[in-house]
Amino acid sequence: MILAYAVAVLLWLSLIIYAALEGADFGGGVWDLLAFGSQKEPMRNLIKNAIGAVWEANNVWLTYLIVGLMTAFPFVAQTLTTAFFIPLVLILIGIVLRGAAFVFRTFSANTKLVSTAWGRIFSISSTFTPFLFGAMAAAVSSGQVRIVNGQPPVGLVSVWLTPFAIVVGLMGIALSATIAATYLTVEAQGQGDTAMMEAFRIRGLIAGGVMAALGAVGIALSPWQAPILWGGMIAHAIWAVVITVLLGLAVAWALFYRHYRLSRLLMIIETGALLGTWGLAQIPYIIPPDLTVANTASPQTTLTELFISALIGMSMLIPSFWFLFHVFKGALVMPPIRETEVREEGERS
Repeated sequence: MILAYAVAVLLWLSLIIYAALEGADFGGGVWDLLAFGSQKEPMRNLIKNAIGAVWEANNVWLTYLIVGLMTAFPFVAQTLTTAFFIPLVLILIGIVLRGAAFVFRTFSANTKLVSTAWGRIFSISSTFTPFLFGAMAAAVSSGQVRIVNGQPPVGLVSVWLTPFAIVVGLMGIALSATIAATYLTVEAQGQGDTAMMEAFRIRGLIAGGVMAALGAVGIALSPWQAPILWGGMIAHAIWAVVITVLLGLAVAWALFYRHYRLSRLLMIIETGALLGTWGLAQIPYIIPPDLTVANTASPQTTLTELFISALIGMSMLIPSFWFLFHVFKGALVMPPIRETEVREEGERS
């Protein structure tokens, strides 16, 4: 039992890391979509340079989460993939389109029209993907995914389109946008770009406010649309809710007073607190009300081997990501001037 919970915590930690890293990439696409006016090109160049070094590597955490879930809790993985194959396929399409469009827009010799089209694909797929992640998470917590005669449901639709699921999906977009804006203030600070620092500071405050408002609406809906989640939150996670709210206020304070590096650190902790509170409120269930950590876990030997290998893998992955981002970032990102030259060459040809 203890080992099953330990593995579940490691898998949840990988989800938190994925949200803190890939959420910034998704949020970058949101701000790319909303960029306008004289700041449009500088903003998109900053987003491109920030994402370029790490966008593909971040998906390692999602792969690790999927493989770990299939190994440690195989029936949970089966239930999720059969019940939610529609949003999962759309999420997969969104992830593939986002990455492909980012590469084609940045590194291919395209005309301005084609480059703009790739940019739209990148930004739109970056927006609907976190929405689907959030909506699916809300559907899982709603208690409507029932196991009947030992068989999971197939192709559910209505459960991830409820008011609660839509609000949480929008919250997923707002969270990604807040993470991205907070990170991008630090990127702009590193380049000495005061205009971009201020632009993303304001956007971070706005997105954070929207996220807080959506969170309040989600909490208000949860007693009716996710009663088990609500009951767990009140019973044993209310302290975590308070900490999460205080961390959100701390992020807003740090952004407001232009403590950009502190706001980035606090935003990472806030993301962990938000998802951690969700997981804590849902204990002992993975998919309420039928599937718990205890009744879906793999045999002890499998859990032991997975736990040890996961600890070793995560201890190697985290330093590797840090090294990649800080040492090779400049080598992996094409300077803005080069992108312009490539486009001009494409137009001439």
